[in-house]
Amino acid sequence: MIADRAKTSRGRVRSTGVDGTSSSVTVEGVITALAGALTVVLTAAAFWLSYEHLQEVAARHGMGDAAVRSWAWPATVDLFIVIGELLILRASLARRVDGWAVALASIGSGGSIALNVAGVGAQAQPMDYVVAAVPPVAALLAFGALMRQVHAYLARRVVTPVEHPSTPTGVAVDRPKVADASPDAVKAAAVPELASSEPAVEAASTAVGVCPPVVYANRVDGLVRALYGTLGAQPTTSQMTAAMVAAGLGASESTARTARGRVKNREPYLASFPATIAS
Repeated sequence: MIADRAKTSRGRVRSTGVDGTSSSVTVEGVITALAGALTVVLTAAAFWLSYEHLQEVAARHGMGDAAVRSWAWPATVDLFIVIGELLILRASLARRVDGWAVALASIGSGGSIALNVAGVGAQAQPMDYVVAAVPPVAALLAFGALMRQVHAYLARRVVTPVEHPSTPTGVAVDRPKVADASPDAVKAAAVPELASSEPAVEAASTAVGVCPPVVYANRVDGLVRALYGTLGAQPTTSQMTAAMVAAGLGASESTARTARGRVKNREPYLASFPATIAS
């Protein structure tokens, strides 16, 4: 008896140990946060050095008596880099290439580097040119690194079908004949929790074709689309909200109905699916 209790106690101690996976995730998060903070500091410092040098160049070339204009003039060059990088980030999130954004960033970066170097003067030493070129180059690289980290963070928040196999977003589904399935089987296939409470699906005498593969980035939209393929019918509000609760997406009926509207707008043929009694 005492030996059994000792074994049980040792088992409990082992089961409450620190999870190695959680520790690695925590360390990765700390490193990512530190890298992001250092990138922000580097970007700000490099832009400040480049901006101030361009202000000095402007002051020496016709704007010495207009301090406000000499400080505003560098913005006509450096801000093109910021605008271009932000537009590139927006385009990459939309999975497309924005040539105009790339051109803006390239022109702004090239102009900033050229003006910083040219502003040193013709009689300067080689190291003076290097010192003048480093801030705009560093600003370009640091801001690009910052936008890359922002993109990676936003991309991780877009859930893929692999991460949530229970809510597939882009699969080819053979829709069964609703008439061949009993109401209980149809309800259980969609959401098991509704098997005893959801109204029966109206019978249909003809089969509906094969659903083409469509990918939805929005999780709720993908969940609603999956219910169409599973049920072979238009899902009801209660079915959608129950499935959302099961997937950890809340239980907002308005969100479910809005998602259903977006799915039907994207795939109009879904409107021909047989309707359920309650929707």
